[in-house]
Amino acid sequence: MQTPLPTDPPILANERTGLVAVTLITGSAAISGLLFGYDTAVVNGALVFLRAQFNLTAFQTELAATSLLWGCVLGAAMAGYLCDRYGRRRVLLLSGVLFVASAIGAALPTAAWQFLLARLVGGVAIGCASLVAPLYIAEISPAAIRGRLISVYQLAIVIGILVAYVSNYYVARLGQSSWRWMFGLGAIPAFFLCLALFWIPESPRWLVQRGQIKTAREVLLRIAPAGSVESSLAEITASLQQESITYRELLGAALRRPMVLAVMLAVIQQVTGINTVLYYGSILFQEHARQSANSALALNILIGLVNLVCTVAALLWIDRFGRRPLLQVATGGMAISLLAFSFTLRWHPEMIALLMAAVLAYVACFAVGLGPGVWVCIAELFPNRARGRAMSVATVVLWVAVSIVTATFLSLITWLTVAGVFFFYAVLCVLSFVYIRLYLPETKQKTLEEIEKSWR
Repeated sequence: MQTPLPTDPPILANERTGLVAVTLITGSAAISGLLFGYDTAVVNGALVFLRAQFNLTAFQTELAATSLLWGCVLGAAMAGYLCDRYGRRRVLLLSGVLFVASAIGAALPTAAWQFLLARLVGGVAIGCASLVAPLYIAEISPAAIRGRLISVYQLAIVIGILVAYVSNYYVARLGQSSWRWMFGLGAIPAFFLCLALFWIPESPRWLVQRGQIKTAREVLLRIAPAGSVESSLAEITASLQQESITYRELLGAALRRPMVLAVMLAVIQQVTGINTVLYYGSILFQEHARQSANSALALNILIGLVNLVCTVAALLWIDRFGRRPLLQVATGGMAISLLAFSFTLRWHPEMIALLMAAVLAYVACFAVGLGPGVWVCIAELFPNRARGRAMSVATVVLWVAVSIVTATFLSLITWLTVAGVFFFYAVLCVLSFVYIRLYLPETKQKTLEEIEKSWR
C-alpha cells in the first residue's frame, strides 16, 4: 500500500465510496468539457476547407471562427439565471441537446449563413456548459480535492481539442467535403452527455437553496462520509440564510474584490493569446511557417498532446502547490515563450524546429496554469448565494475576450505582422504575471464557506 504524500490529506476508508461517486459524477459532467474542446478546436482544421467551399475572405474566415464564440457569450449570459432557477443538472442537459443539434446542423449546410447559425447554437451550448459544469463540480467536491476535480473539466476540454486535431488529420483525407464529417462527429459525445446526465444528482447546495433539504441529504449521503452529512447541511444552510444577491450587488463592497478578480482572470486567460494557436494553428503554420496542409494538421496534433500532458500535470499539482503559484509560473513562462517565438519569426523564420519549440512551451505553460487555474478560481471565489450570477458575469467576460481576440487576429497580422502580434501578447503575459502576484489570494484546501468568510 502506498503511503499518502505529506501534502495530501489521508483518505479514510468510509470516505472512499463517496470519493468514487464524486469522481464518476465529475466525469459525467466533464463530458461537456470534451465537447467544449472539440467544438472550439475542430474549426482549426476545417477552416482550410471552408474557405475553399464558400470562397471566404479574411473577414468572413474570422466570422466563421467566431460565430461559435458569440454564441458562447449568449449562453454564458443566460446560464447564471437558468442554473439558479432550474438547477445545474437541467441546464447541463439543455447544453447536451444543443450540442447534438449544432453538430448535425454544422455538417449539413448548403450556404454559409446556415453554417454560422448552427455554430451559434453550439456556442450557446458551450457558454452554458462552461459556466455550469465547473460550478456544479465545485459544489459536489470535497475541499481537499476540489481543485483537482474542477481541473478534470479542463482536462476534458484539452482531450476534446486533441480528439478534434486527430480526427481532422484523418478525416481531411476525404477531400473537400471532409469538413462536414469534422463537425458531424461531434454529435457522438453529445449524445453520450445527454445519457450520462440522467443519472447524476442535482447539486446539494442548489437543493438546499430551493428548500429541498431531504433530497440534499440523500445526495450528500452518496458523495460524503455519513458522519459529515449533517454538518455539511448546516454549513450550507448557514451560508444561504442571506437573501439571494442581485447583479447590482455584485459590485457592492462585500463582493467587489472577488468579482473584479474573477473578471480579470477571465480576461487574462484569453488576452494572452492562447486561442490564436488553438483556432488558427493550421493557417498560421501553412501560410506563415511555410508548411503543407497535412504538415500543419500534424503539428496541431503535437500541440494537442502537449496540452493534454501538461493539463494532467496541473490536475496533480493544483491542490498541492496551490492556484497562485501555478498561475504565476504559467504567465511568466508564456511571456518568455512568446518573446522567443516572435523574435525567431522576425529574424529566423526558416528555423521551424525553434518556432515549434517556442509554441509548444507556450501551450505547456498555459496548460499547467491558466487553463485549469482560472476555471478553478472563478468557481471558488464566490459565496453560495452569488455563485451562479457572479460566474455568469465572469464567464460572459471570458467569452467576449475570446471572441475579440479571435475576431481580430488575422486583421492584426496585416497591421503588425505575425511577429508583432505575438510580441504584443507577450507584453500582456508580463502584465498578467504582475497582476496575479499582487492581487490573487490562495484558496487551496479551503471549503467554499471558508473562502466566503475570508472576503468579509
